[in-house]
Formats: sequence, structure tokens, C-alpha cells
Amino acid sequence: MSTLTVWRFPTVEGAENALDLLRQLQKQQLISIADAAYVSWPEGRKKPKTTDLGNLTGAGALGGGFWGLLFGLIFLVPLLGMAVGAAIGALTGSLSHVGIDTEFVATVRSQVTPGTSALFVMSEETVLDRVVEPFKETGATLLSTNLSDVEEARLREAFGEAPQPEPR
Repeated sequence: MSTLTVWRFPTVEGAENALDLLRQLQKQQLISIADAAYVSWPEGRKKPKTTDLGNLTGAGALGGGFWGLLFGLIFLVPLLGMAVGAAIGALTGSLSHVGIDTEFVATVRSQVTPGTSALFVMSEETVLDRVVEPFKETGATLLSTNLSDVEEARLREAFGEAPQPEPR
């Protein structure tokens, strides 16, 4: 089972500063990173800066399309207005089929605000209780959602990771 974990930091630099900790936890085999990205939101900006961390993951990464859609739903929909928001509501509904529901989106939206940052990690085989403490020491707050194997397969299929047929 995969876990989409979101760590919220009380500072703009917190998520970027925690990357070394994430790498260290991966080396200790306490977390197996499938994909990761972070956002930093300086005060006075209308939206956060987003960074895809494909260099942490290698093969199996969902890629920028997934993060772009997720971050768009979380951070841009409130800025676009009701007309566009209604159309994007359908996308939010489709993500609920892969374990990312409107409650998750709303929670992240309400907690990742100007002056903060967040680290988003899609992981497998995570020893969550051994990962929580080191992150809490950084001042991070944990938000997460678990994805079933079926939801993870749907997510990978939606973002182009379905198994490709063998060439003839």
C-alpha cells in the first residue's frame, strides 16, 4: 500500500530544509520514496512555488503531471473563481477514486498558507511511527492519506504509468 504524506512546516524554508532528513530516512530504509515534491509559500505571494523532486526517486515516479494537477486543485482553484472551480470539481471527484478526496484537498489548502511550506511524499513500505518523530523535531505537522493497491494502480494508470504492451 502506498501513502501520500504531507508534512507542513511553519516556515517558508522548512520543507526544503527537511530534504536531507528525507534522504537520510530513505537510506535507513524507513521510507521508500516513489515520488516527492514540495511547495514553499512566501508571505505576500498569491500562490506557492512548487518543486518536483524526481531526483530523489528515479524509476516509478508519477511526475510533474500528477503534482501539477494536485497542486492546482489545492492552491489555484480558490483563486480562479466559481465558474472554473465548478469544472475543476469534477477533477477533484476523479482523484477521490485514487484515494485523494475533497477533505484531504481542503485540509491541505487550509493549513498550507503564506509563510509556510509543505513536503509531499508518495511512499511505499513506510515505517510511519519511526518517520514521524524525526519530522516532528523539525516543527512539521503531519497530514496523510493511505492509498489502497487498487487506488495506487488507478493513479499510476491516470498519469501514464500503466504497463506498456510488448512490441511485436
